[in-house]
Amino acid sequence: MDASGATVAGAQVSLVLSDDAQLQPVQAMTSGLRGEFTFANVAVGSYRVRADAPGFATFVSKDFSLTAQQAYVIPEISLSLMAMSEVTVRPTSVIAAEQIKAEEKQRLFGVVPNFYVSYVPDAAPMTSNQKLKLAARDTFDWMSFISISIDASIEQAGNAHARFGQGASGYTKRWAALWADNISDDLLSHYVFASALHQDPRYFYQGTGSTKSRLFHALSSAFVARGDNGKLMPNYAYLLGDVSSAGISNIYYPRSDRTVSWFLINTALGIAGRAGQAVTEEFIGKRMTRNVPVS
Repeated sequence: MDASGATVAGAQVSLVLSDDAQLQPVQAMTSGLRGEFTFANVAVGSYRVRADAPGFATFVSKDFSLTAQQAYVIPEISLSLMAMSEVTVRPTSVIAAEQIKAEEKQRLFGVVPNFYVSYVPDAAPMTSNQKLKLAARDTFDWMSFISISIDASIEQAGNAHARFGQGASGYTKRWAALWADNISDDLLSHYVFASALHQDPRYFYQGTGSTKSRLFHALSSAFVARGDNGKLMPNYAYLLGDVSSAGISNIYYPRSDRTVSWFLINTALGIAGRAGQAVTEEFIGKRMTRNVPVS
């Protein structure tokens, strides 16, 4: 039986000689459905009974002697649970650091940073310092410079923000404005507001369920986020980050572009961009990303 009084079926029971230090079985069998066992045709002598079962500590009875034509009933055998030899406890921040380190290796097509997608559904919450470091890692990644340079070239070709002018001076102003947009949006959304409001800035990949449920999960991530306590909450960090970043941009963009409509457009584009990025991550991002965790 176990400690609760329930029978233990399938235990390996052995009859051994009392003077055998190695406990080599003279006879052996498996306990029945009621935990019962019987050894027949046992020679006269002194014996012990040993019982082994998965998850339980080995049991060895006291010595007992058998005489000729004797039927001996073993007292009730109670198996105790096997003791754990070691338990390792690690701080949540240490586990989070390992997971973040793995996320920093994730790149779309092996090139584009994909640091803010967690493929671990129950990822450990990040500390404020870890949010800052990941935001800086993403902002100052070498691909950010290339992306901004390409965007500045496109704006230059389309003469966006005409007051910036053309030539090297115009290109530099456009590049600096885009760089400022990138820094303010990254730091405000991923660090400042995410830390102040105790919100996790990552997108948590669902990967299972119907297409409809996955699409809803991705689109709603622009408005609903996971808190550091694991519970869902309004996505204040991203919403406030987009609004604040759009407001700050009025400082360095030409006066003709500093309008309410421009502010609203920038904010809306930020929200739409995050929703679109989440849909991409949910349906094709994992296949295109290198160094994705196995589970």
